[in-house]
Amino acid sequence: MIPLATARAVVRPWGTPLPAATVPLAEAAGCVLAAPAPAAVAVPPFANSAMDGYAVRSADVAGAPVTLCVVGLVLAGSAAGAPVLPGQAVRIMTGAPVPEGADAVCMVERTSGGTETGQGTVVVEQAVSRGENVRPAGADVRRGDEVLGAGVEVGPTQLAALLSAGCAAVLVHPRPRVGILSTGDELVDAGGALGPAQIYDSNRPMLLALVAEAGGTAVDLGRSPDDVDALAARIGGALGTVDALVLSGGVSVGDVDVVRIVLDRLGGAEARWMQIAIRPAKPFSCALLQGPSGRVPVFGLPGNPVSSAVSFELMVRPVLRSMAARRTTERPRWTARAAAPMPRRPDGRLHLVRVVLAAPAPAGGSPGRGEPEAAGGSVAGLGVGPSGWLARPCPGQGSHQIRSMGLADGLALVPDGDGLSEGDPVEVLVTNRALGG
Repeated sequence: MIPLATARAVVRPWGTPLPAATVPLAEAAGCVLAAPAPAAVAVPPFANSAMDGYAVRSADVAGAPVTLCVVGLVLAGSAAGAPVLPGQAVRIMTGAPVPEGADAVCMVERTSGGTETGQGTVVVEQAVSRGENVRPAGADVRRGDEVLGAGVEVGPTQLAALLSAGCAAVLVHPRPRVGILSTGDELVDAGGALGPAQIYDSNRPMLLALVAEAGGTAVDLGRSPDDVDALAARIGGALGTVDALVLSGGVSVGDVDVVRIVLDRLGGAEARWMQIAIRPAKPFSCALLQGPSGRVPVFGLPGNPVSSAVSFELMVRPVLRSMAARRTTERPRWTARAAAPMPRRPDGRLHLVRVVLAAPAPAGGSPGRGEPEAAGGSVAGLGVGPSGWLARPCPGQGSHQIRSMGLADGLALVPDGDGLSEGDPVEVLVTNRALGG
């Protein structure tokens, strides 16, 4: 067996950010900017009103209350109309352009006697200063200014900032396209009838979802039988369509564990088969295979569902996030306390125990799940977690017992030895996104 750190060092260099490409803004969500994005237009592009009210000349209302002649109405999306002359006012709505001559807006709540028609007179009851309730052109961003810098992930609010600045396209590191292929004659797709000795293929849908959660574009490549030639053909056909490939099952030392055989055949000296000193997820295969556009990382994960998920978390996810040029590649790690004993025997391996995390109990109460703010918050990716949290092992820790993974908030890292007693500190890899994982 080799240490986990040694195994991770083998695949870490494969996480080179994908070459930058210019994409329409509509396709940029979830990508990382490869260069600063300059504003094509000022934001806002014109001086506009921050309030519903009346556009006025501040000098005219310095001695408020004063009565002004209303000479027009300006709505959002309409032209500003004629200039505002001394003694005049224009009814204006939020977001509408401020007419020439006006240098302030008096909110409607501080006026009386006006109408919605843009005619008649209005009493301005309180003075307003020059620029009050007016959003100047370029107050947020001037044309040519940097809206967002290189390295920023384009999420919903970043997308809005780029759209408002007129950015039609941006230079990004694309999200990696990751193919998922299950192997095994015993597998049946969800919803199908199970025959003798058959099971549902849970790994492929799980891995597709894990890829998407990691920021990649998941590509469903279906299932392959336990046949060396068939699997080699499937892998070869996929290399021109994906940036990385994840295989599930067939990586151990059995006679029909075909993934290891195929990767040895296709990858030659670049193929690696590892026995990692962890439990679960000890067997792992990987290779760099030559595709039409370059070398493609291929990862072979164990077939047991928990082992497959743990192997993805530790070995594959950081590489995919590096390929996408993400700032953080690792899940956050918290230091919690064992809510119950976590016994084990010395075996030279790091044990990853599925645990539920509970927030510290409030005064006079009992611990509750969730709400990290109750414990002072956390800094994701920096190894800093809330204090006082409790980690309780989930029932069913076998590598085939995927239900426990579904219940878990994270993986407790229990070092080699005799295990932990209740109250002992334990490092937890947080996988629950609701807790910052």
